[in-house]
Amino acid sequence: MTMDTATLSNLNVAEIEITYHNPIKPSQRAKITKSQDCYDLFLANWGNTIELYEDFYVLLLNNANRVLGLVHIGSGGVTGCVADPKKIFQAAIKANASSLILAHNHPSGNKQFSDQDLRITKKIVEAGALLDIKVLDHLIVTSEGFYSFADEGTL
Repeated sequence: MTMDTATLSNLNVAEIEITYHNPIKPSQRAKITKSQDCYDLFLANWGNTIELYEDFYVLLLNNANRVLGLVHIGSGGVTGCVADPKKIFQAAIKANASSLILAHNHPSGNKQFSDQDLRITKKIVEAGALLDIKVLDHLIVTSEGFYSFADEGTL
């Protein structure tokens, strides 16, 4: 189907603008070298809801594992939340991230992953591979510790 010039000139089309601004110099950005670094960063930025309901966050990293930003992906109830891969990779692409680290909390304090946690992790890892954005880890965060998929060989 083709459109004539008169039809095209009458179409209103939204303009898409892609921006990312990081006021922190690259040399001053936090560097992630191990899962404990991630846990400390997530815990410091989580807020007081860690034992109330589930939240899902993504840490965006450059090629040198320096932090580009922290993105809140979604909130849920006591037993689950939505982690939309589209939203995750929108943020990663916008920030030109080379890799990312996933994290969500378990309000119960249980650090063990569920089948659903494993499924969404694998789905995001596969999507990242297609986009050349590596998923380095997925942490289950509690106020008293964490579980690292990468450290435990579950990733």
